[in-house]
Amino acid sequence: LEKFKMEFNVSMILGGQIKGERPRMFNLYPAGNFIEATQDTCYFQIGEFKYGKPIIDRVVNRQSRLQRAAKCGLVSMDSTMRSNLTVGPPISVVTIRTDEYRVASHQVIDADNEYFRTIRNRWGEALSQAFRELPDPDWLEPSPRNDPPAPAVQAAVSTQE
Repeated sequence: LEKFKMEFNVSMILGGQIKGERPRMFNLYPAGNFIEATQDTCYFQIGEFKYGKPIIDRVVNRQSRLQRAAKCGLVSMDSTMRSNLTVGPPISVVTIRTDEYRVASHQVIDADNEYFRTIRNRWGEALSQAFRELPDPDWLEPSPRNDPPAPAVQAAVSTQE
């Protein structure tokens, strides 16, 4: 690779189980170092995660069932895809159950996947509804009806960056 002036680095999540031992999961970094999942880190996420990680942090914990974690992962990926055009399908989901030592399920989810479209649409609708139900800030006077809302929102957001 050096001869062709090509760089190689990889980030990956590696998990599995050796017979007679507990399942283990590692987040491997390009430098060759790693961290192992613990009671405090019940999941890993690699790649572009700043948009979707807050969703996982609020929903998933060590006691979460697999179905909840998978659903949350898809919502997280959808949020990332919506905010970052460089991230997109397909999404590959692999399940290995404790003490079975084989892949129980491998799903490749593309943009046309019916379940993923349902999750995307229902999450978007529910998030919009929840936002509408939040109270307005009490320190701002209501805007006159003829004020365009977008510039006021953009100015408020851009001053915080």
